[in-house]
Amino acid sequence: MVALSFEADRAHVPGDRTHRARLMTLVLIGVLLVAVVISLGVGAAGTSLWSSLGAMLRGEELSLTDQVVLWQIRAPRTLMGIAVGASLAVSGALMQGLFRNPLADPGIVGVGAGAGLGAITAIVLGAFLPVALHDALGYYVVPAAAFLGGWASTLILYRVATRRGRTSVAMMLLAGIALGALAGASSGVLVYLADDAQLRDLTFWGMGSLAGATWSKVATGLPIMLPALIAAPFLARGLNGLALGEAAAFHLGIHVQRVKNVAILSVAAATGAAVAMSGGIGFIGIVVPHLLRLGVGPDHRHLLVNAALLGATLLLLADVIARSVIAPAELPIGIVTATLGAPVFLWILFRQRGVLDL
Repeated sequence: MVALSFEADRAHVPGDRTHRARLMTLVLIGVLLVAVVISLGVGAAGTSLWSSLGAMLRGEELSLTDQVVLWQIRAPRTLMGIAVGASLAVSGALMQGLFRNPLADPGIVGVGAGAGLGAITAIVLGAFLPVALHDALGYYVVPAAAFLGGWASTLILYRVATRRGRTSVAMMLLAGIALGALAGASSGVLVYLADDAQLRDLTFWGMGSLAGATWSKVATGLPIMLPALIAAPFLARGLNGLALGEAAAFHLGIHVQRVKNVAILSVAAATGAAVAMSGGIGFIGIVVPHLLRLGVGPDHRHLLVNAALLGATLLLLADVIARSVIAPAELPIGIVTATLGAPVFLWILFRQRGVLDL
């Protein structure tokens, strides 16, 4: 009875946003479902989702064109967009919670560049791997290399920026710039060594796109992304404790080092697989957590789940814009997210410039 009374009283505490966060989750689920329908129904081929579903319900057989467009092109592309968007947004929220500052993001602090270097290395030099290793990894060569690159970048960044349990924002940004520059230079060497076919693929891959989505690519990336996304909500209590400082978190009974290790591995896995699947897509990881904090607050119990939903939704809608603006051609989705995300981020900074002490 005491516990029930406490929960009832807490729901009326001024500033408590639990009810708003739960409502936000329901709203985002509904919006994500709408985005999925739009993604499946929009494209240069002109295939109608509703007509195809109506034909299936009537027992009619779909034409070969409709089958290919819906199930071999749009369906894996939509699922990839959900996975990549959720992974990037959750990675951003995890990094901001781990480093305890709002500027941490896989793309800004060099983690995305490290994952990209790993993927580029696998694409350009994958043929030089031992045959037994290449056959054993199969389609997992590029995602595994991207994961290792992202993991190494995250670990180096954390080691450099954190001293005596305190993370320096300036050191994090400077280390991220250095890591990004080093990864960019190394990637440039590999691009120089690439042949014409690899060079074209790397150019479009670097700007980000979901155009190459296939069921095999989705099946390759999901086993790496899903454990990271599933592990993220279990880190919520630890990240909430870390917001008070590592000493306070330790006295609250939180295994600080374990939270750090799992968060770093989760960010590396999610970001690495996302970069390997879709290339460089920016601003999802930094804008989504900021937008959600304005609505649901900083509690990671709600922030991480809603970040996954909102990140997936925004990336699907950005993909719809990318393939609709200059149809039948497509814009790289990284251009769309940067065009839309940069002004939003500047607006957030303008609103919070009196609060942020960087």
